Amino acid sequence: MGHSLMIAAALLSLGAWIGLAFLRGGFWRARVDAHLDAPRASLDTIRVEAVIPARDEAGFIARTFRSVVEQDFSGALHVTLVDDHSVDGTAAAAQTALATAQHAQRATIVAARALRAGWTGKLNALQSGLETVLAGRPAPDFWLFTDADIEHETGNLAALVAVAQRDQLDLVSSMAHLNCTTLWERLLVPAFVFFFAKLYPFAWSNDPRRATAAAAGGCILLTNSALERIGGFSAIGDRLIDDCALAAAVKKSGGRTRLGLTNRACSIRRYAALGELWAMVKRSAFTQLDHSYSLLALTVAGMALLYIVPPLLTVDGLLANDPKLEIVASLAWLLSALLYLPTLRVYGRPATAAFALPLAAVLYSVMTVDSALAYARGRGGVWKGRADAAKGALEST
Repeated sequence: MGHSLMIAAALLSLGAWIGLAFLRGGFWRARVDAHLDAPRASLDTIRVEAVIPARDEAGFIARTFRSVVEQDFSGALHVTLVDDHSVDGTAAAAQTALATAQHAQRATIVAARALRAGWTGKLNALQSGLETVLAGRPAPDFWLFTDADIEHETGNLAALVAVAQRDQLDLVSSMAHLNCTTLWERLLVPAFVFFFAKLYPFAWSNDPRRATAAAAGGCILLTNSALERIGGFSAIGDRLIDDCALAAAVKKSGGRTRLGLTNRACSIRRYAALGELWAMVKRSAFTQLDHSYSLLALTVAGMALLYIVPPLLTVDGLLANDPKLEIVASLAWLLSALLYLPTLRVYGRPATAAFALPLAAVLYSVMTVDSALAYARGRGGVWKGRADAAKGALEST
């Protein structure tokens, strides 16, 4: 690459980071639980139905199931655990957990219906839970949808409902705090949150005037009226990125949504090996790009410009004794690191970890390419032995 081209690339990267810093909804701020800042209100008349889909989650389900069943909630709460054709004894583990639960009468364990054509596995399980609830009880005021690896603080549901009531929100979602203890988690988990917030700036998602819509499937509170208004889960039954599809449908229908980071709901799933995180990202990364190879190429090029160009050209400028190149490239690298710091603080990582962001970006880019290759082979959306996104399937977020 010629000197002028390197200078141009460094300037372009720096300009892009300046634009992201000031024109992308303050995505980098990483405020925890700010979206749940509401005074405790009387919730005695509110009824909530919680639905937890679980597929081969025997190792987690006791803690997570109990954390929902034992919520400190003054209104009426019932929890339906949907065993999604597990082969590891998930239902039995959940039943054992209920034996010592204080509010065991709140809970029901049911089997998911057979996976139907046109449905992804998780949404098919959630629909099974809805059908079970509505067959025996009237529709509730709110639905709580949460994953089988998410443990909730006892006051989390009350906080979600209180803010939804106060601000007349149709959907409130919390991005659960993820584990960040193993080597690969420390490198990749904060980066995942940072990239998600850059793609879906929370301030934009929470603004009814903007089309951006996002939610985090680990913890979603939804009004029944909004669910009915969008046509239920059948309207999004084929979507792999179901949480964002749900938020988009609610917002398109005129509903108000809110998303934020939380410490009140935490994932207890650990990723000790790179392959485990790789599988999670690979499942839906190409779906996020609408299965477009053109968007894939643009995404990889954009990631290179933002994350790879600055450190490479900083080193090149240093070795070539080129102060201009070194200064411009290092400023781009420094700005990216500074914007990453708030997310690192959320996960208790040191400031020096910000300079490892380019490595995380390389890995996520390769994972996305691998996701596209899997889709091309007809193995898109594979999770726990089930492929939810075969080549040519309709997927949209």
